[in-house]
Amino acid sequence: HRLAHVEERAALITQAIADRNFPEFALHTMRDSNEMHAVCLDTYPPISYLSDTSHSIIRAVHAFNERCSEVRAAYTFDAGPNAVLFCEDKDVEELRGMLEKEFCVSGKVSQVIECKIGSGPLIRVDQ
Repeated sequence: HRLAHVEERAALITQAIADRNFPEFALHTMRDSNEMHAVCLDTYPPISYLSDTSHSIIRAVHAFNERCSEVRAAYTFDAGPNAVLFCEDKDVEELRGMLEKEFCVSGKVSQVIECKIGSGPLIRVDQ
């Protein structure tokens, strides 16, 4: 039954992006990530991509949001233990500082790579 919500959640994420509603995007993205990893754990034998550090990052993002009294950061993971975090421009420095302090100094994370949204799709006309 876990997979029954995939299409609905994808639509909610798409709508949150269209509405520029970061908190809604963040909540649905984290729930989707959690569901995907729960499905992996439901297999036999179970598949676990997340590491102890992955779980620590999840807890850190939730703690960050609690300290802010609102959802200002979100996580998802690639097909492995590597976290992909989202936040708005106004929160980059604070989130990066928290990550570097909690994870880079201890050696749990080797680097934080910051990416930004591009200019959008381009139409290429080959001549």
